Amino acid sequence: SISDNVTTFCVYYIKNNAQLVQPNLSNNLTEELKTKCLNETNLTWKENNPDITFSGSIEHYSIKPISIQNNETAAQNRLTIKVDIIYNNGIDESQNFKKTFSHYTDFNSSENFTELEDELNSIIIANLVEDIFNTALVNW
Repeated sequence: SISDNVTTFCVYYIKNNAQLVQPNLSNNLTEELKTKCLNETNLTWKENNPDITFSGSIEHYSIKPISIQNNETAAQNRLTIKVDIIYNNGIDESQNFKKTFSHYTDFNSSENFTELEDELNSIIIANLVEDIFNTALVNW
């Protein structure tokens, strides 16, 4: 849970260091985490000297075949995104962490990835943000 002394936060731009770069991914991940904190806490956005900060980078974005069939073609592909997050709590430094969060979603190999990419990314970003938020602010 969030300490009563923590009142402000900032999500610094989460840069994309993955070999395969999806142009909107950094911005979408950064904005989703910011929005979740604004909507689900009493914290106030503050860029200069906030009580808690999130920063980090997307380190992995890949599409790999899974479910190989008898004819050695993949029935499904898996999109995986991994992000390194640094969480700093200036009020209670024992809460600080640097952690890798990873999520994936599968899709049929017969489907056009380009048409699905934004939707798949949205699903994965939602799961990543949920995990980051819970690890930092819910302390499960």
